[in-house]
Amino acid sequence: MRNLRKHLVYIFLVIGIIGYSQQNLIKVTVDTTAIKIGEQIQYKISVEGKRNILFSKFALDSLGKIEVVESFPVDTLKNSLEKRYLLTSFDSGRYVIPKQQVLLNNKIYLTDSVLINVATVKVDTLKQKMFEIKAIKSEPKTFDDYKPLLWWILLILAIIAIALYFILRKKKVKEIPVIYIAPIQEAMQRLKELDEKQLLQQNKIKLYYTELTEIVRTYIEKETHIPALESTTNELIETIIDFNSSSNLGISKNTIIELKEVLQSADLVKFAKSKPIVEEIKQHRNLSEQIIQNIKTIKKEENELE
Repeated sequence: MRNLRKHLVYIFLVIGIIGYSQQNLIKVTVDTTAIKIGEQIQYKISVEGKRNILFSKFALDSLGKIEVVESFPVDTLKNSLEKRYLLTSFDSGRYVIPKQQVLLNNKIYLTDSVLINVATVKVDTLKQKMFEIKAIKSEPKTFDDYKPLLWWILLILAIIAIALYFILRKKKVKEIPVIYIAPIQEAMQRLKELDEKQLLQQNKIKLYYTELTEIVRTYIEKETHIPALESTTNELIETIIDFNSSSNLGISKNTIIELKEVLQSADLVKFAKSKPIVEEIKQHRNLSEQIIQNIKTIKKEENELE
C-alpha cells in the first residue's frame, strides 16, 4: 500500500513537471507596454523547438481598441519558431491584449495576457511656433482679360490659312497608280515566297501548313467570292458544293476532293499535332498549286463562253 502511494506521487509529480515545461515553451514578448496614440508595438510569440505548431488568428482586446497593423510570416530560428505582429492604437487608455491560442502537437495552449498603456500626445500651445501673415494673393485672371489678345491670334491664324491655301493650291497632287494583281498571280507569288522561307528545313510544320492553307483560301475567296477565310474546312467544302450546283462554278469533284484532303491534313497538323512525313508535305504543296490552277482554268473557260 505504501509503495502504491509512492508510485502515485511520482506519477503526478512527473505529469506536473511535463505540463509546466510545455507551458514554458511558449513565451510572449513586447518591445514596449506604453505608447502614444498612433505609435506601434512589436508583439512576438516564441515557441521553443520545432514541433507541429499552428498559430491561431490574433485575438484583439474586448474593446477593439488595439489594431493589427501587420502580421508577419512565422520565422524559423535555430531552436525556436517566432510569430510577430505589429500593433497600434488610436485611443488613449489601458487595454489588455488577451491570451493567444497556440496549437502545439494538437493541444491548445494559451499565452500570457499583456497590459498596454496608450497615452495622448500633449500639445503645448504656448510653445507653438507662430507664422507670419501671408501677403494677399492677386486675383486670378479670367477669360475676359485675354479677349483682346484672342482676336489678334485669330486674325493671324486666318492670314496664315489663306496664304497656305494659295500656296498649296498651285501644287499638283500626284496620284499613286493602283496596280491590279490577278488573284492567280498573287497566289503563285505567295507560294514561291513560302518555298523560299524554307520552313520545312526549320521543322516549322505547323506554320508551313497555316500559310499554305491561307494562300489557297485567300485565292478561293477572291476568285469565287466564297467566304473561305472565315469558314471551317467542312463549311467551306459544303459551300463550294452548293455553289457548284446553284451558281455553276464548274469545280470538278476531283478538285474538291483534293482541296478537302489538303485542308483536313492542315487541320490535323494545327489542332491534333499531327506530323506528316516530308513526302506528304510536298504532295500537299503540289496539290495546292494544282487546285489553284484548276479553279483558274475553270473561270477562264467560263469567261470565254460568255
